[in-house]
Amino acid sequence: MKVEVLNIQGEKTGRSIELPDDVFGIEPNEHSVYLSVKQYLANQRQGTHKAKERGEVAGSTRKIKRQKGTGTARFGDIKNPLFRGGGRVFGPRPRNYSQKLNKKVKRLAKKSALSGKLAEGKLFVIEDFSFDSPKTKEYINILKNLNAATERSILVTSDYEKEVFLSSRNLKKSAVVKADELNTYQILLANSVILSEGSVETIVKSLN
Repeated sequence: MKVEVLNIQGEKTGRSIELPDDVFGIEPNEHSVYLSVKQYLANQRQGTHKAKERGEVAGSTRKIKRQKGTGTARFGDIKNPLFRGGGRVFGPRPRNYSQKLNKKVKRLAKKSALSGKLAEGKLFVIEDFSFDSPKTKEYINILKNLNAATERSILVTSDYEKEVFLSSRNLKKSAVVKADELNTYQILLANSVILSEGSVETIVKSLN
């Protein structure tokens, strides 16, 4: 499938680039996309939650009252979970939430996400560019030229472009990522996916 290559002014350059159908033109597999997003979000969880249980709360271990003869229920120490300030019963403990996913499923999910964006007309290819220094205003102008300034967008570059990355860092709805670090969740989250011309080859190579 051929797609027009745009410049940073949003105009056609007269050139086109071939996007392989086996990467950008497949029938989206929704289940693989679900599994990939689920794994990504699970892997973001730190799992450092912790509540103190009865044996970990600071307090005396003295028995509050005698066992029998009081006419009320028996009680142990002040760290009883029934008392205010006592330990928590079955509280959260540190755990690892990370999940595993087969490489083939992750590749299929990424292909499905890219194919879906292209079918919706939300995927663009632009010429490679760079800045001499971080310039947020110029980066915003590029997004405006592509009609992507008011919505979530992601720019995929072939390599780490420090000045371009720093130019987008202050923008809440915009992100810049390397082609080999792109994931399915980022593609789905963005309303517009902007691929630099050089990143296409890296994406195709990583997915085949």
